[in-house]
Amino acid sequence: MKKLFQRESVFLRRSLSLRSRLLLLVAAATVVAAAFLPLWQIRLVAPQYQEGLALYIYTHKLVGGNHGQDLPEINMLNHYIGMKPLVEEDFVEMRWMPFAFGVFALLSLRAAVIGRMLSLIDLGVSFSYFTFFSLGSFYYRLYTYGHSLNPHAPMTIKPFTPILLGSQKIANFVQTSLPEAGGVLFTLFPILIAAAIWCSRKEEP
Repeated sequence: MKKLFQRESVFLRRSLSLRSRLLLLVAAATVVAAAFLPLWQIRLVAPQYQEGLALYIYTHKLVGGNHGQDLPEINMLNHYIGMKPLVEEDFVEMRWMPFAFGVFALLSLRAAVIGRMLSLIDLGVSFSYFTFFSLGSFYYRLYTYGHSLNPHAPMTIKPFTPILLGSQKIANFVQTSLPEAGGVLFTLFPILIAAAIWCSRKEEP
């Protein structure tokens, strides 16, 4: 057991290679860009909406497709089935997510400057926790919207949870939920962190 702790201690004190530090700089730029790009897209398609209605989710705002005109249309449809309107004020996450993205960019730069494996591991663990928490919060938000339907709405449907990833049928609509450019960059961030760890796995402490 003592040898295991010693080996782990040596690993955590290991220096980061130049390649790892460059990867961390790219990771910082990636997460900053993700904060300004749409993370997710939800699209609704039906016979009467063959071109589809789109909703783009950013870290700090909701934007409807078709120059913003799709969001009021989506909220009108939500009202018809008894779902409350989608408004940014209900998404508490949008108050702190841009700040969190900025923190991860700064932590990436800090890890690159400190140049030790420990700071890189801390960054990876913190980002993993943030990712699982954010996805859980997003899923809970979708669940709440789909299970808090007004029973006196013009159209009655069974409570449902809008799908997080993929497609599903809701009444006569097909809902598709997929990551957007910001979501792809968000996914790229931990890959860059893992690559940085791999590149420095044999560096001298």
